[in-house]
Amino acid sequence: MSQLFLVSLPLAGTAAATWASLQQRVSEVSFDTPTYRFQIPELRVGTLNSLLTLGDELAKVGGFVEAVTLKVRRQIEELERMTSSVSTSLLVDGVPVEIFVTRFNWDVAKYPIETPLKVTATTIQATVSKIEEDLKVRAGEYSNIKTQLGTTLRKQTGSLSIRDLTTLVRVEDIVNTEHMTTLAVIVPKPSQEEWMLNYEKLALFVVPRSAKKLHEDTDYLLYTVTVFRHVVESFTEAARDRNFQVRALTTDPLGPQNSRAELEHLQDEHDRKRHALLHWCYATYGEVFSAWIHLCAIRIFTESILRYGLPPAFLAVVLAPRKKNVGRIRRMLDHFSGGTMSGSGKFWTAEEDASMVGLAGGESEGYPYVSLTINLSL
Repeated sequence: MSQLFLVSLPLAGTAAATWASLQQRVSEVSFDTPTYRFQIPELRVGTLNSLLTLGDELAKVGGFVEAVTLKVRRQIEELERMTSSVSTSLLVDGVPVEIFVTRFNWDVAKYPIETPLKVTATTIQATVSKIEEDLKVRAGEYSNIKTQLGTTLRKQTGSLSIRDLTTLVRVEDIVNTEHMTTLAVIVPKPSQEEWMLNYEKLALFVVPRSAKKLHEDTDYLLYTVTVFRHVVESFTEAARDRNFQVRALTTDPLGPQNSRAELEHLQDEHDRKRHALLHWCYATYGEVFSAWIHLCAIRIFTESILRYGLPPAFLAVVLAPRKKNVGRIRRMLDHFSGGTMSGSGKFWTAEEDASMVGLAGGESEGYPYVSLTINLSL
C-alpha cells in the first residue's frame, strides 16, 4: 500500500448497515480493494463556532505534521541509502505503518478524549515542532561530520590535484638545505613529455635530472624536483603558465601517521553520529506518524460534524485501492454519498457549497464526502 484513502460517509441507518452496504459496493466495483473500519472515539465536540475555527486550523497543522513525518522518513531513506522499500522496516507502536492505520486505535493515555480538540491539536503541533527542531540539530551535526570526512578523504585519497601529499612523499625524497629545496609538481598525464623536456628550463638553478616520479592516478602524475630556494617563486610562475601545479612539501616524519589517525577519527565519529541519528529517526518516526494519524482522526471527526451535523452520525473507513482502481472507487464513493441523507443534517456537494467540501489532503478537487489521502511512500 503506497496510498490510503481515509474517508467518512453519512450513515444510511445504522453504522453496521452502512458498513455492510459499503463493503458490497466496493466488492462490486473493485473486489481487490482492502477496506477497513477506522475507529474514532466520541471526542469532545464543543461549540459549532469552535469547530468552524478548528477546521481551518487543522488543515494547516495537518500539512505541517505530514511534512515533518516526511522529513524524518527521508532522513531514514538517506541514511539507509535504500529505495521506498524502507517502509517495510518502519514501525509505529511495534507494527508496520499500514497496519497502524488500518487497525487504528485512539491512544487515550496520550490524548484523553475529554480534552478539547483544539488543545489536543495544539499539543500535537508543539510535540511535532520540537521533533522538527531536534531533527535539524541532529541532522546538522551529522552533515558537518560527513562533510569533514568527505573533505579529508578527498585530500588523502582523491585526485592528485587536491590530495594531501604527506602520505605519498617520504622524508628521504625531500632535499631541505640552506640553499636548496624540493618541490612537488602535479603534471597532467598528457603533458608528461612536455614536463620532462622543459622542467630544467622553467627557471635558473634547477638541479639537472632531479625530477622524480613518485605517484600517479587516472589524470595526474606526481613529480618532485629540486631547485635553489631563491628561484622557487619564478619556477612556480613558469610552471603555472604551462599548467603544472607546484605544491610545497613538509618534512614532518609523523605526517603520514597523523593523516591516518585523523581519517580514522573522522570515520569513527561519522559512523557514531550516523548510527545515533538513524536510531533516533526510527524511534521518532513512530511518534510523529502516530501524531499525524491522530490528527487525521480529529480532522475527519471535525469535518464530518460540520458536514453531516450533530449528533455525530458517520462511518469512517480506510480504503487501499490499487492505482488503476482509484477512479472506480472515487466514483462509487461519490454515488454512495450522493444518494444518502444523514440523520441530523444534509451533506453538501461541491457545487452547492464549495466552502464545505470534504478534506482532500492536498488534492485540488472536492468530494461529496470527507476525504483525506495518506501517502505512505516517498
